[in-house]
Amino acid sequence: MSLYEGAVKKPIMTSLCFLAVAIFGLFSLSKLPVDLYPDIETNTIMVMTTYQGASASDIENNVTRPLENVLNSVSNLKHITSRSSENISVITLEFEYGYDIDVLTNDVRDKLDMVSSMLPDEVETPIIFKFSTDMIPILLLSVQAEESQPALYKILDDNVANPLARVPGVGTVSISGAPKREVNVYCDPNKLDAYNLSVETISSIISAENRNTPGGTFDVGSNTYSLRVEGEFKDPKEMENIVVGTHNGASVYLRDVAKVVDSVEERAQKTYSNGVQGAMIVVQKQSGANSVAISQKVIDMLPQLQKSLPSDVKLGIIVNTSDNILNTIDSLEETIMYAMLFVILVVFVFLGRWRATVIICITIPMSLVASFIYLGIIDGGSLNIISLSCLSIAIGNVVDDAIVVLENVTTHIERGSEPKQAAIHATNEVAISVIASTLTMIAVFFPLTMVSGMSGVLFRQLGWMMCVIMTVSTVSALSFTPMMCAQLLRLQKKQSKMFLTLYTPIQRALDGLDVWYQNRLNWAVRHRLTVMAGCAAFFVASLFCAKYIGTEFFPAADNSRIGINLQLPIGARVERAEALASELTNKWMTRYGDMMKVCNYTVGQADSDNTFASMQDNGSHIISFNISLVSPGDRDVTLETVCDEMREDLKGYPELDKAQVILGGSTGGMSAQASADFEVYGYDFTATDKVSAELKEKLLQVKGVSEVNISRQDYQPEYQVDFDREKLALHGLNLSTASNYLRNRVNGALASYYREDGDEYDIRVRYAPEFRTKIEDLENILIYTPSGEGIRVKDLGKVVERSAPPTIERKDRERIVTVSAVISGAPLGDVVADGNAIIDKMDLPSGVSIQISGSYEDQQDSFSDLGTLAVLIVILVFIVMAAQFESLSYPFIIMFSIPFAFSGVLMALFFTGTNLNVMSLLGGIMLIGIVVKNGIVLIDYITLCRERGMAVINSVVTSGKSRLRPVLMTTLTTVLGMIPMAVGTGEGSEMWRSMGMTVAWGLSVSTLITLIIVPTVYAVFAANGVKRRRRKIRKALRNN
Repeated sequence: MSLYEGAVKKPIMTSLCFLAVAIFGLFSLSKLPVDLYPDIETNTIMVMTTYQGASASDIENNVTRPLENVLNSVSNLKHITSRSSENISVITLEFEYGYDIDVLTNDVRDKLDMVSSMLPDEVETPIIFKFSTDMIPILLLSVQAEESQPALYKILDDNVANPLARVPGVGTVSISGAPKREVNVYCDPNKLDAYNLSVETISSIISAENRNTPGGTFDVGSNTYSLRVEGEFKDPKEMENIVVGTHNGASVYLRDVAKVVDSVEERAQKTYSNGVQGAMIVVQKQSGANSVAISQKVIDMLPQLQKSLPSDVKLGIIVNTSDNILNTIDSLEETIMYAMLFVILVVFVFLGRWRATVIICITIPMSLVASFIYLGIIDGGSLNIISLSCLSIAIGNVVDDAIVVLENVTTHIERGSEPKQAAIHATNEVAISVIASTLTMIAVFFPLTMVSGMSGVLFRQLGWMMCVIMTVSTVSALSFTPMMCAQLLRLQKKQSKMFLTLYTPIQRALDGLDVWYQNRLNWAVRHRLTVMAGCAAFFVASLFCAKYIGTEFFPAADNSRIGINLQLPIGARVERAEALASELTNKWMTRYGDMMKVCNYTVGQADSDNTFASMQDNGSHIISFNISLVSPGDRDVTLETVCDEMREDLKGYPELDKAQVILGGSTGGMSAQASADFEVYGYDFTATDKVSAELKEKLLQVKGVSEVNISRQDYQPEYQVDFDREKLALHGLNLSTASNYLRNRVNGALASYYREDGDEYDIRVRYAPEFRTKIEDLENILIYTPSGEGIRVKDLGKVVERSAPPTIERKDRERIVTVSAVISGAPLGDVVADGNAIIDKMDLPSGVSIQISGSYEDQQDSFSDLGTLAVLIVILVFIVMAAQFESLSYPFIIMFSIPFAFSGVLMALFFTGTNLNVMSLLGGIMLIGIVVKNGIVLIDYITLCRERGMAVINSVVTSGKSRLRPVLMTTLTTVLGMIPMAVGTGEGSEMWRSMGMTVAWGLSVSTLITLIIVPTVYAVFAANGVKRRRRKIRKALRNN
C-alpha cells in the first residue's frame, strides 16, 4: 500500500500524526531564543604581550617578530596581523571559517610555550584572547550627572554596575568616562629642598604610617583579647599632620612641604551625553546567552536603579542592540504574514473553491512549524534573520506540491470519480513529478550547507532549514493533502447566485487565457526556428545589462547608529578636544533635533584596566562619538545622507588629522558600510608613508569615495632625557635609579592606598602641577646620590625633543599601512577597479607593494564560492531529472529555462539600479531549482499524453493547455511570496530586498519564456526522434 493510499484510508491516524508534529513544533518555537544572526563561530584569536618601557620598534624586533615567526606555523591560519606600540604587542590571528576555535587556541598556546624562553626577561607571559560575538556590547547606557560628577564612579559602581552584573546572562559591565577618585599629595620642590626631604622619603613615611597592625593575643584574667594597632587614615586630611622630618630641632609636618588634595585622577577619560558630562556603561553578555532577553531584563531594571541614584544622575540608553533585532524580526514576521495572504488569494482565484483553499492553507503552517523542531534540536538554533527569511522564501514553494496534487484531484472529481478513488488515482499520477521537483529544490539547498567562509556561516542554517521544510511539505502533499481532499472535496453542486456573479468573470478570464495560450503554443510549435532564434536574441540582449551592474559584498543596513572617530594632532591637550566636541554636538543637536536620540562622546586617555576602552584607540587628542537616531520609519533622511552631511561638516575643521564617520557604528561585518582597503606593504617608513599619502590624495577624487583613512598615526613628539653614564657613575648612581627619580616626580610615586567603604583609592606623591609644566622644571629636578647629596638633572644629562612612531602594524609578517576608502553612493567593485587603475599608474619604490583587502576580499571569496556552488547545483539538478525521466534529453530540454532566469535577474538589477551582492547571487542560485519545477510538470504531462498515443504536436499543445494553470499558480505563489521581501522597508530589510527582487523577476521572466520554449524544444527533439524511427523502419523494410 502506497503512502497516499494508506493516508486516504486512515484519515484519523494521518491527521493525528501531523497534529503531533505541529504541537512539537510550537513547543520548540516557544523555547527558541531570538537573535540577529545564527551563532557565528568566530575565527579570531588575539595574543597580547606587555614589555614595560619598550618603544614601538623595540617591541617589534624583540617581541612581535619572534612570536609571529612561531605562530605562523599554526594550522588553518588565514592572516596574521600585529600592532606593536609602546609597552605592548598585539598579534591577531585570523583563521579560515569552520574550524573549532578551542582546538586552535590550544595549538597557539603550545607554540607560545616553545618561544617564551627566546623573549627578553622583562617580557610578561603572553595572554590569549578568543574573540567572539559576545565581545560586542549588547547595551550602551548613558549617564548624565552634575553635582555628583566627582563621586560618579563609586555611585555607578555600587548602584548600577554591581546589580546589573548579577543579572543572569550578563557578562561584564564596565564604566567608562567616569574618573576614579585619587588622593594626591602635591609637593613643593623648593620647600622639600629647604628641609632636605625627597618625594621618596615622604612616600615611604606615608606608607609606614597608613597601617593596621595585629599585635597578637594576650590573656587578662579569664578572657583572651587580641591586640591591634589601628593606624589607617580615616580621612585624607589626617595625612597633613604626619611628621616627615625635623629641622633645627623642630618637627616638619607634611602640611609644611605639600598639600593633600582628595579629588579624581589627573588624566582620565570623560564622557558627555547630549552635551552634559557623565559616563557610559557598557554591558556585554555571556557567550551563548540570549541578547534580546538579557537587554530586556536590564532595561526593565533601569527605573528601579534610577530610584537608588542621586536626583541629578540620569540614566539613558545610547544603543540597545535588541531594538534593532526585534524591529528586524518584526518586519520579517510582517513579510511572512503578507506572503501567506497573497498565496491564499492566488489559490482561491485559480481554484474557485473555498474547500480547496482551506486544504492549502492548512499545509502552509504545517511545513513551517516542522522547521522549528529542527531549530530546537540543533545546538545554537535561534529565531534570527536567516531562519525567518527561510520561512518567507519557503511559503511560496511549500504550497507548490500541494497545489499540483489538489489541482489534479479536482480534475478527477469533476470527471465524475468518487472522491476517495479520485484522491488516490490523481496523487498516483503526479507523485513522481512532485517528488522530483522537491529533489531538485533539495539539490539547490543542500550544497548551501557546504559553503565555507563568511557566507557559509550564514547560509548553512538556510540550507538545512529549506531541506527540512521541503521534505516535510512533500510528505504532507502526498499524504495529508489527498486525505483532506477525500474528506472535504465533493462534486460541485449548483453555486449560489452571489458566488457566480463574483466568480464567473474570473472563470471566463482563466478559460480565455487557456485558449489564448493554446493558440500561441500551436503557432510556436509549428514555427520552431523563429521561436528559438527570438528567445536566443532576448537572452543575448539581457547579457548587455551585466556591463552596467555594480558589485558589493552585503548591502549596508540602516540600524540608526553612527560612530565617529576624530583625531587632533598628537599631543594636543584634552581641553582642545573637549571644546571641539561640544561645538560639534551643539551643531548637530540643533540641526537634527528630534531625529537624534542620543549624541554621546568620550575624550581623553583611558585607564589601563578598562578593557572595553583599551581595545579602541584613545588618547588626549582622540574624540569618539556614539550617535543614535530614531528608527528609519520615523525620519525622512537616510542614515547615509546624515553621514555624508557630517563628513561635510568635519571638512570645515582643518585642525583634524583624521576624521572617520562610521555608518552603523562599526566597521567590517555584514551590514556595515562598504570600504575598500588598500594595503601598502614595505619596511621603510618614509617610503610607505609617501606612497599612502599619494594614494589617499588620488582616491579622494574617485567617484563614490566619501572619506579615506590611513591607519598609521603621526609620529609622536616626546621629551627624552639623555643621561651621561660617566657622570652618573661618578656620583654612584645608575640609569635605573635616575629614571625612577624622574618618574616619581612627574607621574607620581604610589605611596599607599586609602580605604573607605570597602573600596581602595591610590595615594600618590608627586610635584604639584605648577612645578611640572616647563622643560626647566624637568632640568631642575634633584636626584639624590647614595651619600644624600642632591644633583640637578641638567648636571647629569640633557633633555631633548624627539619623535617616535606610535604603532608599527604588520600583516603576514611584513610592515603594512592600510589606506581605507569608505564608499557611499557607488558600487564597491567600481571603486576597487578605479583604485587598481590608480595603483597601476603609480611609480612604487622598490620593496613597496599594494594589495586589496577588506570587504572586497570577502566579496571575491564569497562570489567564487557561490559561483562554484551554482555549477555544482546545475549538475545535481540535471542528475535528479535524468533519474526521474530515465532519459538524458529531457533534463537537457528543461534546463533551457535556466538561462532565462538569469536574464530576469540581470534585468531586475539593471532596471532597479541595485548592485550584485551575496544576497542577489543567492537568489539567482535558488532560481535554478525553482524554474526547473515548471519544466518538469510540463514534460511529465507531455510524456503521459505521448504514452496515451497522441501525436507529438497534439500532445505538446494539449499538455501545455492542461498544465498552464498549475504552472501559473506555483509561479505566482512563489513570486507573490517574495514581493513583500522585495519591497520591504522595515529595519534590516535592505539585506533581503535584493534577493526577493531577483527571485521575483527571474522567475516571472523565466516562466513566461519556459511556457513557450520548453514545449518548442521538446517538439524539435521529438520530431527528430520520429524521423529517426521512420528511417530505421524504412531501412528494415528495404533489407527485407
